[in-house]
Amino acid sequence: MPQCEMCGADQASLTTTKVEGAELELCSSCTDFGTEVRDESTGSGGSKYSTSSSTGKSSSSSGSSGGSSGSSGSSTRPRDMFDDMDEIATDYDDQIRNARESRDLSQEELADQLNEKASLIRKLERGDTLPTDEVQRKLERALDISLVEGESAEDADWDSGDSGTMTLGDVVKRKD
Repeated sequence: MPQCEMCGADQASLTTTKVEGAELELCSSCTDFGTEVRDESTGSGGSKYSTSSSTGKSSSSSGSSGGSSGSSGSSTRPRDMFDDMDEIATDYDDQIRNARESRDLSQEELADQLNEKASLIRKLERGDTLPTDEVQRKLERALDISLVEGESAEDADWDSGDSGTMTLGDVVKRKD
């Protein structure tokens, strides 16, 4: 019998539900914590996320981003903001500092090169603030680094291969 991925309860049927950007198979009592994911084939076809046009006109402003949301064929849900987000590396501050120092640049010189304030560079190197997407691109170009998170050892722990032994309910404490 399948288990709810949130509370671990054995249920005859589970519902695919999106909670905080993750799709989980949940029992009826846990589905209130998210939004039910529906198949596109059962929908009305008039979704605001649809990439096809019923009028026959093509939109030239949609570019490549409009075509990518429906091109996979296996996706059963609309794309959301979490799909396009890159995760900043946890050691971004060290990466920025090390790359700057290896190029013998001061914080002020790097800031001038990026057309940003030196105080922003100081905050980034201390880890006090996360770079915006624009600043991240400028830093990556200027310092020839990547601030995007790759799979870390912590992520590998979740891929242990034991799919039925641990649920989200084992890790998270619910407040009732």
